[in-house]
Amino acid sequence: MAEIAYGIESDLDVAEFRRVLVESGLAPRRPADDVSRLSRMLAAADLVVTARRDGVLVGVARTLTDFSFCAYLSDLAVCASAQGLGIGRGLIAATREAVGPQASLLLTAAPDAITFYERIAMPRVPDAFRYDREA
Repeated sequence: MAEIAYGIESDLDVAEFRRVLVESGLAPRRPADDVSRLSRMLAAADLVVTARRDGVLVGVARTLTDFSFCAYLSDLAVCASAQGLGIGRGLIAATREAVGPQASLLLTAAPDAITFYERIAMPRVPDAFRYDREA
């Protein structure tokens, strides 16, 4: 089995990001066909953690954070061909390490991913509120 290399890539290529969104199944919940918007999402992210297998991007965790109090893990995507290898867990661990112990990490789970977060014992937040995107 190939080793998974985790890293921080502040200049991740938008085409690679899009491919992982599509191959992970997350594309229907993201603006995957709007490359300009994906580019802005990457440019505005404070932290982009990647997972590569044999140099090929297989996972991405895109986070907005102040590195001192809070972090919102907006996108966690792992290619379907690489799911079940612990990559999602590894991306979360690398993100938590990068944001530091003083920052809380929050995410909104896609409905199909809830069992993953339960399986890795990520605590559930009962009192969260949000406005959905209007566009």
